[in-house]
Amino acid sequence: MAGLVLLIVLAIAVAVTPLVAIPLAVAGQAASTAVTEYSPPDLPVAKGEWGYPLAGSYSTGRGFGYHPVKGCAYCPSDHLGYDMDQPCGVTVYAAGPGEVINAGSMPGWGNTVRIDHGGGVVTLYGHMAWDSLRVDVGEHVVAGTPLGAEGSTGKSTGCHLHYEVQFDGVAIDPEPFMAARGLPLR
Repeated sequence: MAGLVLLIVLAIAVAVTPLVAIPLAVAGQAASTAVTEYSPPDLPVAKGEWGYPLAGSYSTGRGFGYHPVKGCAYCPSDHLGYDMDQPCGVTVYAAGPGEVINAGSMPGWGNTVRIDHGGGVVTLYGHMAWDSLRVDVGEHVVAGTPLGAEGSTGKSTGCHLHYEVQFDGVAIDPEPFMAARGLPLR
C-alpha cells in the first residue's frame, strides 16, 4: 500500500511541476532583464556627419536667449547656448566633424571643449567634469567621438551640458542649427 501511495504522489508531482516551474522561470527571466537604473545607448543618434552631443534621452534646462536664473547672481540672463541634462558623469560626444581648438578650463564654462567645424562654425561643450576630457587641442574628431563627461564646472548650478553653436565668433541658437541637420533638440 505504501508503494502505491508513493507512486501516486510521484505521478502528481511529475504532472504539476511544469505548471509551477514554467511560470516561475518566465517571471524570473522578466525580472532579471528589467532596467532599474539609467542606461543610455552606446552612441548618440547621428544623421550624416552630425549627431546629438548626448546619447539617449535628456531633459532640457535653459534655452537660447533671455533666461534669467533666480537666485544666481553670477549667471548671465542672456543665455547663449542650450542646456541638456543627464546624470553627472555621462559621456559628452562631438556633434560634428572638426578639429579641437580648446580642451580645458575656460572662464564661465569651466572644463570645456570647442570644435572648429570649418566655414565659421564652432561648437562648445561646457561645464564638463574636471579630469574627464578625452581629447586634445589639434585632434580631429567626428560626430560621436567621446569628448569628456557631463559635470558642473564654471558658472553652473548643477550637472548639465552647455551646448553652444558659434558662427564667425557669435553665438547662434543651437535649436534651428541642429534642426536643419535633421536633429531637432527637444
